[in-house]
Amino acid sequence: MEVEKTELKRNWILAALMMTMILAAMDNTIVATAIPQIVGDLGGFSLFSWLFSIYLLVQTITIPLYGKLADLLGRKPIIIYGIIVFLVGSAACGFAWNMPSLIAFRGIQAVGAGAIMATVNTIAGDIYTIEERAKIQGWLSSVWGISAILGPAIGGFLADYVSWRWIFFINIPFGLLSIGLIVKFLKEGKSAKQPKIDWAGAISMLITAFLIMYTLLESGKSWPWLSYTMLGYLSASVLLIIVTIRIERKAVEPILPVWVWKKRVTLGSNLATIGMGMILMGPSMYLPVFAQSVTGVGAIAAGFILASMSITWPVSSALSGKLYLRIGFRNTALCGITIVGIGTFSFLFIQFPGPAWSLVAIQMLMGAGFGLISTPLLVGVQSTVEYAQRGVVTGANIFSRYFGQSLGAALFAVVFNYGLNSKMEAAPQELKTNLPSVNELVDVMQSKETGAELQFFLRETFFDATQFVYAGISIMALVTILILLWTPAKFPSIKN
Repeated sequence: MEVEKTELKRNWILAALMMTMILAAMDNTIVATAIPQIVGDLGGFSLFSWLFSIYLLVQTITIPLYGKLADLLGRKPIIIYGIIVFLVGSAACGFAWNMPSLIAFRGIQAVGAGAIMATVNTIAGDIYTIEERAKIQGWLSSVWGISAILGPAIGGFLADYVSWRWIFFINIPFGLLSIGLIVKFLKEGKSAKQPKIDWAGAISMLITAFLIMYTLLESGKSWPWLSYTMLGYLSASVLLIIVTIRIERKAVEPILPVWVWKKRVTLGSNLATIGMGMILMGPSMYLPVFAQSVTGVGAIAAGFILASMSITWPVSSALSGKLYLRIGFRNTALCGITIVGIGTFSFLFIQFPGPAWSLVAIQMLMGAGFGLISTPLLVGVQSTVEYAQRGVVTGANIFSRYFGQSLGAALFAVVFNYGLNSKMEAAPQELKTNLPSVNELVDVMQSKETGAELQFFLRETFFDATQFVYAGISIMALVTILILLWTPAKFPSIKN
């Protein structure tokens, strides 16, 4: 009877974690669908990209801080705090009066989202055994698939038939229900030790991470790569990294302890997770536009092509437990990155214009690979530490994934633009006078008024530039394989 009660409590906690995670995961996909209505109401079209940049930036830089606080203060208060801040930010977004205010309130949302993303996986690691965690990570991974499908549908419906403001207000009842379930069912003991919070390290790390992420997001957009501005930001980032390391070495309870980066197991896992995050950004950024502009499918179909990755990801994540218990965490992740590499390399053999079924097949193959990378590396590093350190390693792992996505967004933009410009410079003389700028490319490609010869050339140009991106992704997959081969095959496991 007691076992049944414990299992019921865990099921309710898992439901609350999934509901909490879906709030943070779905937010960007819902907002993306409603951008035309938001801009039409508030104006500020030139600023709208910051609705996404500020969310990614603030969420990512706060994750390591919340990971450490979850170890010092407990998981329960941190996740409840995160949900409350997220809901306050959501309500404020719904009442925004112009684009700058909406961007500021999105930043508040992201402060809460950082706490949510840092603690959900830590709590799952606390209440489930190593053998059970793969299945649970499969459930948690399925949240991203649900978000990819439901987010655009809900966002589009609310924006068209109610008001774009309700894409934010809808978070409130679900968030309150999550808090209720967590308060009722999640029990954890209080530490007898008085926590010593490394505020100097926290502030230094937040400023450093903000500057690095801001430099990555804005380089190539607000200023050219290899410009004096870029080099200035880069130099300031390096200086702040040195300062932060010195502060953390002296701290009693450092936010991100040096041992996280000294142990080959955690360092290798986090570097491989950065690689995974970078690879993930290639299809996310370019595949939907490629599917619409080159392959010729509609916007909804393009969204589902991208989301097809979310079908195989949670399935392989859930099944990864049987594999990592047999061959180990590192070797399971190696299998995963090999599958991802096969998928990305296959894209290079697609014939113009790229049939939709082949794009779906590649996405599903990559999703299966990602499930075999993300779960073993996360569960693996969690299994190497005690309860009091699990928040730190979980936060570092999730931070690595988002940091990798920011790196990937910057790197693959450079690769894509290089491929695009190279092809445009080699255009036939008779087309050169009609060539659009990079910013106008997609509009001209999709316009019915564009001449057949120019349209064909532009589609071919976009096809070749996207293949440049997938070549870069394939190289990144190879680098990640080398990182994993350097990572110890056996993770020193602590049964807790």
